[in-house]
Amino acid sequence: MENAKLAQDAKTRTKTLRKTKTNWSILLGAAFLMATSSIGPGFLTQTTVFTQQLGASFGFVILVSLLLDIFAQLNIWRIIVVTGLRGQEIANKVLPGLGVVLAILIVFGGLAFNIGNVAGAGLGLNAMLGIDPIIGAVISAVFAIFIFLFKEAGKVMDKTTQVAGGIMILLMLYVAISTVPPVGEAVMRTFVPSKISILSIITLVGGTVGGYITFAGGHRLLDAGIKGVSAIPDVTKSSVSGIAITGVMRVALFLAVLGVVSQGLHIDATNPPASVFKLAVGELGYHIFGVIMWAAAITSVVGAAYTSVSFIKTFHPMFEKYQNWIIIGFIVVSTGIFALIGKPVNVLVLAGALNGLILPLALGTLLVAVYKKSIVGSYKHPLWLTIPGIFVVIVMGVLGIMTLFEQIPLMFK
Repeated sequence: MENAKLAQDAKTRTKTLRKTKTNWSILLGAAFLMATSSIGPGFLTQTTVFTQQLGASFGFVILVSLLLDIFAQLNIWRIIVVTGLRGQEIANKVLPGLGVVLAILIVFGGLAFNIGNVAGAGLGLNAMLGIDPIIGAVISAVFAIFIFLFKEAGKVMDKTTQVAGGIMILLMLYVAISTVPPVGEAVMRTFVPSKISILSIITLVGGTVGGYITFAGGHRLLDAGIKGVSAIPDVTKSSVSGIAITGVMRVALFLAVLGVVSQGLHIDATNPPASVFKLAVGELGYHIFGVIMWAAAITSVVGAAYTSVSFIKTFHPMFEKYQNWIIIGFIVVSTGIFALIGKPVNVLVLAGALNGLILPLALGTLLVAVYKKSIVGSYKHPLWLTIPGIFVVIVMGVLGIMTLFEQIPLMFK
């Protein structure tokens, strides 16, 4: 009898450990999906250009943008998981039809930016292996499509983003160390900047948690069955991990560029990030740039397609049933547009401007929803999250509208 009890206890412990391991794998997968979605081709260029302009003071921009990112993600992920509803479903409960508007903005922006992500993947293979960029883009698209041919595509996607993210971080740290950056000055200017650029802060926040990226991790957790108030500690852990991963990448790239700039070396304006890598470690650096560019782009292709489609899957049972095939179609269309007509600049300009409005619209809507008992029941959202969340909505909303009015005239020039 005693032996049977011991055996049962051992079996229970094994099941608990297996469940804990599975949950951690899902949480890490969601974190890497969000992080790698935000680390696309634009990420590499933005960080390089702003470091050139601000020098060591760019550390302050990174710090402020990460704080804004954390509060945006903590609010959105928590509200999604507590309600057990996706962003568009919550928006429709706040105001009928608002979820449809949000979905259209997300899908349009996701498709437009995915064209750029596919192009980045092609350029990455070109730098890595010398393959023609268009052929490289098609090969990359086939790789992304292959992920969604698996029955358990979510798990394959999690592993892919984790491996790609890990490779990017290790290579970026290697290049950062190679440039011997002035770390002491960087640390000091992070807290006492000599220059401050509001534009760079807004750009970084929009690039890290703007558009579909805001919802990537939260929707992945729902698809994996993680929801309810009891899941809040896990959600917090996962969302903060995602921002931390993004932060490590941005800091490593910042230090790599700072090391090159501090040596007085000239960065090629036609391809700033590639130039930094080449200046840092020679011809090998250019190939390393190719690996990082491809990994950043392909994970963004996957993240954009998966999250964009998650915004329409609840509108009809057929969308849910054929989700993976719709995701594949999304990738095929964005690849086809790039291969046939290149990146449509006007569409990308408009999508970029609209992208700045998605975060305040989405976060503002969810903050309204979290105070409606008909949506969240007895759950009480903490003020320490609500107040910073409102601040992010106001700041990003005002600047997003300003950006939209600045960019629309450019489409007609």
